[in-house]
Parts: sequence; structure tokens; C-alpha cells
Amino acid sequence: MSNHNSCGLCRIDIENLSVLSGNSILIEDINLSLHCGELTALIGKNGAGKTTLLRAILGERNYKGKISFVSHHDDKIKRPSIGYVPQYMTFDKSTPLSVADFMLACKVKRPVWLGNKKEDIRKLEERLAELDCANLADKRMGDLSGGELQRVMLTAALDPMPDLLILDEPASGMDIAGLDLFFKMVASIRDKYHIAILLVSHDLGLIRKYADTVVLLDKTVVASGEIEDVFSTEAFKSTFGYLE
Repeated sequence: MSNHNSCGLCRIDIENLSVLSGNSILIEDINLSLHCGELTALIGKNGAGKTTLLRAILGERNYKGKISFVSHHDDKIKRPSIGYVPQYMTFDKSTPLSVADFMLACKVKRPVWLGNKKEDIRKLEERLAELDCANLADKRMGDLSGGELQRVMLTAALDPMPDLLILDEPASGMDIAGLDLFFKMVASIRDKYHIAILLVSHDLGLIRKYADTVVLLDKTVVASGEIEDVFSTEAFKSTFGYLE
């Protein structure tokens, strides 16, 4: 568990944030801080506004209010680095694109057919090895299992290492063992690099095991804080029922 008083590179302060779509309020008056070195889980029923909040933080949605990225000197960071792992990645599975080609194409502005520089390949192999994906470098993207694909996408999101990592329900297509491995990797990244991580997940058991804090959303923040504190609120019980 990380020290809640120490913020390394930055924290993210969200103040009075609202997102409208026409006359509909998608989310309103959201106030919360995401701290570096912490994995914050964002939970709520379908339609609670979780994806809308992620898109606002990513700069893909207009919003009212303020999102500030703050350094440990209390200076504002104008262009923070954000890594993002979406719920799904759609691509043509018949394309003969290897994991290494995909990763290097994400990073290097150089056509795949020109080949890759040895130094870029070496760095890629190191990063893949760190996330237990070293054996996947030459595998075709279309041949990856759900868990392997999510680990490759996580590796891509961490190069370069971001200030904030956003994971949008990264559990699709994974079995229990794959899920546990994925969350262990995310927790080790948090501990090693002290970055802020925001996770949207429906898996309350894994959240209880790996998250530091949790935010329960229902158009606005209805509960936030330590896992057991939030899980014992009436708002949580009315949303999810009692957790065994």
C-alpha cells in the first residue's frame, strides 16, 4: 500500500467537473484527486458516467470545471503524458502484423516495411520482458489470446512511461488466471514507477485485492476513499447488493 501523503511526480485534481450532451447531464459536479503511486478504481452501474469521465480526462470530451495535473512542487503540468488501455482493440486479425511491428509502429514514425532500428528493438524487448511478454514479440497480433493482447496493449501504453495510466475495463477476453496476472503487473508498475493509475472495472474481488482507493460514481461521486469504507456504504449496497 502506498503512502497517501507522498505524491511523487504529480496528482490529478478534478474540480466541479460536469459533462453535458444537449440538455442531458452525463456527469455533474465531480470532485476528486488521483494520487501518484496509487491505483484508483472507478466503479458504478452501467450508465453511471465512468466512460464519460475517462474521456474528459483524456481530452476527448468537452466539459465544464477544471482538471489540473500538479507536480510534487505544486506546479501545474501543462502537457501530462497519459497512457490508455481501451476495453477492446479492433483490428483485422488476418493482417500479418507481429507484436514487435505493432509496438514499434506505435512509437516510431517510420513505415513498418523499412525495418526497425536495433536500439528500438532492444528497448522494446526489455519492456516486453518486464511485463512477461518477451515470448510474444514475434507472434502475430491476430493470434494473441485476450489476455496476451491486453498485456501487449498495456506495454504499448507504458512506452514512454506516463504520468497517468487509464485502464478501461481491461478484463475483456481474459480468464481468471489471466486477470490475476494482468492486475499483478499493473500493481508492480504502480509500485516500481510511482505513477497514478485509474482503473474502470466491474470485478469487485480484484479491486478489493489490488486497488488502493475506490470511487463510486452515479453521475456524480457518491462515495470515495478506502476500499472497505466505500464497500460498506449504503450507496454501494444499493448499487451492487451486499458483497460476500
